[in-house]
Amino acid sequence: MREEVEALDIRDVAANWVNKQALEARTELRIKELADLAHTPLFFGRLGYEGGEHGGHDFYIGRRHVHDGTGEPMVLDWRAPVSQPFYRATRTDPLDVDLRRRFGYTAGELTAYEDERLGTPGTGPDTGSRTSRLLQAEIERPRVGPMRDIVATIQPEQDEIVRASLGGTVCVQGGPGTGKTAVGLHRVAYLLYAHRERLARTGTLVIGPNRSFLHYIEQVLPALGELDVAQATVAELVSHVEVRGADSPAAAVVKGDARMAEVLRRALRSYVTAPTEPVVVERGSRRWRIPAYEIAEMVDELLARDIRYAAASEALPQRIAHAVLVRMEESGEAPDDRVQDAVARHHAVKAAVKAIWPKADPLKLVLRLLSEPDFLAAHAEGLLDDDEQRAILWAKPARSVRSARWSAADAVLVDEATDLVRRTPSLGHVVLDEAQDLSPMQYRAVGRRCTTGSATVLGDLAQGTTPWATGSWEEALTHLGKPDALVEELTAGFRVPREVIAYASRLLPFMSPGLTEVSSVREAPGSLEVHGIPGGEEAAVENLDAAVVAACRAALLREGSIGLIAADVRVPALAAALSAAGLAHLDPGDETTAGSRLTLVPASLAKGLEYDYVVLDDPASVVAGEPDERTGLRRLYVVLTRAVSGLTVIHRQPLPGQLAAV
Repeated sequence: MREEVEALDIRDVAANWVNKQALEARTELRIKELADLAHTPLFFGRLGYEGGEHGGHDFYIGRRHVHDGTGEPMVLDWRAPVSQPFYRATRTDPLDVDLRRRFGYTAGELTAYEDERLGTPGTGPDTGSRTSRLLQAEIERPRVGPMRDIVATIQPEQDEIVRASLGGTVCVQGGPGTGKTAVGLHRVAYLLYAHRERLARTGTLVIGPNRSFLHYIEQVLPALGELDVAQATVAELVSHVEVRGADSPAAAVVKGDARMAEVLRRALRSYVTAPTEPVVVERGSRRWRIPAYEIAEMVDELLARDIRYAAASEALPQRIAHAVLVRMEESGEAPDDRVQDAVARHHAVKAAVKAIWPKADPLKLVLRLLSEPDFLAAHAEGLLDDDEQRAILWAKPARSVRSARWSAADAVLVDEATDLVRRTPSLGHVVLDEAQDLSPMQYRAVGRRCTTGSATVLGDLAQGTTPWATGSWEEALTHLGKPDALVEELTAGFRVPREVIAYASRLLPFMSPGLTEVSSVREAPGSLEVHGIPGGEEAAVENLDAAVVAACRAALLREGSIGLIAADVRVPALAAALSAAGLAHLDPGDETTAGSRLTLVPASLAKGLEYDYVVLDDPASVVAGEPDERTGLRRLYVVLTRAVSGLTVIHRQPLPGQLAAV
């Protein structure tokens, strides 16, 4: 198929050079889409239909459509309707399928297959019981390098979310290892297959918590043949200013509160002033006068409509010009649209509009709010109390936009102000991962990117580690602008061993009471080890470093990736200890590069990542690194659940009481 595209002669096909360049670009993209991916087999399953419209036919199911030289299909795309029974058929509901075959691969070589006779009771494993050995082997395969797709192991409850309609927003609550990130990415791939033309026009975007996470997942969609999906962090979406400052937790919470949207709206509308003078337009020998009260009515009507500031500013001169045209018609003249446009550009009209509805700079607006106490107080009255206003005011007011030390929360305020001035373009679909950590104002920023489109929201309320972490999905979806979104919960864990998730789940009653504990389908005796350094809390840090290095060395004797996770403050010391011991290590996000299977991960960046074996350094230090105990326990819950095959906990200080209790 790739050779066919490469052999196409398009030199004299296009009518002009613009079409020629567009055709060449599309051809190059198609060639890239058809590239061979090392160790990625084109098919992973086969369906044999015994009834229905496909009765008597066999279909191979794969990551993409493959046809032979005559155009006859050889492998069907996993997203095609005929492929759906591969994921959903059971013996109780075979969906006209008699045989489902799963293929097993090792390093790209076909090494095994497993048959399920769905039409014949009592033969082979039933997907409903999740006892497929090949499926289990695929889930447990060592994870070296970036995240891989789960297209061969999608479960029925996951498939329902993947194939949900483009028209609606879906929110997925899922604990560690339930596959919510993979579900979100495969949903993008499915929507691009089912609605390619529409999404090609409007665009798709995947939003992650940080660049390390995005590097980790960046190969999933290309492996499925999708190359045109953009990726970004929330910070990159709102990069109107250079972030050089940092807020206190109290200030960040207030700046991230949805009330700030109304403060900004009030501040912007304060730029509009009531007219005090009439507008007089001279046309030839005649003068047309529009009184101040009539212009004031136009201004009030535009304010009441609450349209974007710049759009209203552009509409006002047309309203004034229309009033002039009415008077001209009443006097017997017959003006047309060209006359109205000319009147709208008249110097008297332009001068009046500039005085009534001046241009607004979003950066300067936010600068004034954060620098001028009186300006903030005037527009935050009844919304923010005195303490909250003092918390967000800059200690040293900036003299200009360029000299200001903007924080990440300030950048979100600028984005809100920018949208109040001029509408933010909307995409067709947005995937928002690790959504539980967003502030209400960040939700609003993401929601602006999909006002006319839909979204897939992924997260786990138990893993919220910011001071403004989401309390409920209902509240979060309201801020996102999608209050009617469907909320789905994934409770079956496929990644984290049962022993590890049960250990981490001891924290749930103390940090997120009411959340359903993940039930892992994988039992792995010996997957959890907890070791204290002799001497307890008084033991030297050097002894802890040595024990951690020894645990990493032992993990390297096994197959797969290793993540050494530690409190951020401990990372430099552990990096030095690893180097002194001759153990090469990577930084998060560099797992795609060769050279080492060991990654040193600050606890603040661990969310969303996974490793075959995790060595956790001193859990008490992870908890202590957060502003309060509840947030610290949530951070600890995150790092405890990054392991796929085994978790080793090394501690010098006593374990948090919630973990120590049996």
